[in-house]
Amino acid sequence: MPQTEARKTLKDAPVMWRRINSIGMILDCNSTYAANLGYAKSEILGKPIFEHVPKESWGLMNDSLKRWFETGKVTDRKIPFIRQDKTIFSGLLQATSLYDENKNVLGSNTVIFDLTQMTDENIKKYELFFIETNERLDEIKEKEYDQLDKNSKSEYDGLKEMFQMLLEIDLKKLK
Repeated sequence: MPQTEARKTLKDAPVMWRRINSIGMILDCNSTYAANLGYAKSEILGKPIFEHVPKESWGLMNDSLKRWFETGKVTDRKIPFIRQDKTIFSGLLQATSLYDENKNVLGSNTVIFDLTQMTDENIKKYELFFIETNERLDEIKEKEYDQLDKNSKSEYDGLKEMFQMLLEIDLKKLK
């Protein structure tokens, strides 16, 4: 799938991002997600989200999926994640839905914060990234949106919703 300008904003973002389909399979992720988990991106794509959660936490991830199906988003969901080297970190999951032109759920855009990395310096970096990316998305909307095909518009709309949600989070409370 070719990357739209909107998705390119996430490539080397300071936050872990992934896109899943409606049954929890990972369709895409950024380099930060792959690096934090200790995998190559190619080892992540096509895998279920449960692969990066310790088995004893699958219930938490399943509850998160249920909430997403019911409400279209998940906020402030604490879930342990497991890296390839078997170390575990506490993650905070934020997810919004991605819809097709008929408002059917295609999947979700998910940002995961590694709570062990929530320093004042990183929080400032995240907040600045959210502001700058939201502004970049506004530019895309103004200059390119009308020329996008329906899949690219759907992707744009989903990312815009995700960044709107991220801008509303008080990251300092997450520390």
